[in-house]
Amino acid sequence: MKITTAGLDIAKNKFHFYGVNQVGKKVKKRVLTRSEVLPFFSTLEPTLVVIESCGSASHWGRKLKELGHEVKLIAPQYVVPYRRKNKNDFNDAEAIAEAAQRSNMTFVPIKTIEQQDVQMLLRVRDRHIQSRTQLSNQIRGLLAEYGLIISSVGRAALRKELPEFLEDAENDLTSTSRALFSELYEELIQLESVIKEYDKKVEGMVKLNDICLRAQTVVGIGPITAAALYAAIGNGHNFSNGRHFSAWCGLVPKQHSTGGKSVLLGITKRGNPYLRTLLNHGARTVLKYCEMKDDKLSLWAQRLKKEKHYNQASIAVANKLARIVWAVISKNESYQVDYV
Repeated sequence: MKITTAGLDIAKNKFHFYGVNQVGKKVKKRVLTRSEVLPFFSTLEPTLVVIESCGSASHWGRKLKELGHEVKLIAPQYVVPYRRKNKNDFNDAEAIAEAAQRSNMTFVPIKTIEQQDVQMLLRVRDRHIQSRTQLSNQIRGLLAEYGLIISSVGRAALRKELPEFLEDAENDLTSTSRALFSELYEELIQLESVIKEYDKKVEGMVKLNDICLRAQTVVGIGPITAAALYAAIGNGHNFSNGRHFSAWCGLVPKQHSTGGKSVLLGITKRGNPYLRTLLNHGARTVLKYCEMKDDKLSLWAQRLKKEKHYNQASIAVANKLARIVWAVISKNESYQVDYV
């Protein structure tokens, strides 16, 4: 019997293949080593291959597409309900194939090499930012052990007051602690320098990408957000409309309705949390400066600030920005400000 759908459970070295026919009956299953995957699929007739969206999934998706197969990635949370009995690799592969056959199933777009370059750059930059935050908190906590408190929040206050503590001979710092705090301060300055270099790399990459340049025409969208958008959705053609994209970002209300009674909760927080955070930051910028402008978006934001809680207004504007930026990217047009 012909294999019409194949579930592929990928890993570092052992891959589990589970092929079914058009009525969902098992045709073939097999364990493949990493080196056997491509030769095995090259012998199969073109079929639908479905992979769980995880590490290296886009890589294998591109390679299998080159062999003539149709490849789709599926989110892991959508596979779990279709897994029967205990969890093992073959049951996972079977669940992937089963879930892929549902007509209402949604899939994850396969990233291009260029998108993965941008994503890697953003993730490495984000790791350095997290390291800077951890280091700043550690310095503040260690200073408190010597009775030295930096009352102001933010990195600027830390960079300003830490050298003053090191120069003050009357505080409780010992020669050992002064030397260690001096090393921590140098490490903090070095991290700041590294992050600035990554900011320049992102800006340079964005300037060479037409999609990122168009995205930046939207108010509240800067180089980092534009790069994150490109890394996440590419040209945006995997979404049918802006509402679909904003829901994918997790910027729509979570629903818990029953008995015909509609109950809306907070946002779903699905999708890419990094991208959702950046869109929310952009929305807060729009809210901050909306009173200085008279276009329709700014006037709408002004009404939201008066009528809603600030956080609710911020999410509403982030939802609006997501829809606008999707339209700009997918329709290959720059954003046009709509004045009253």
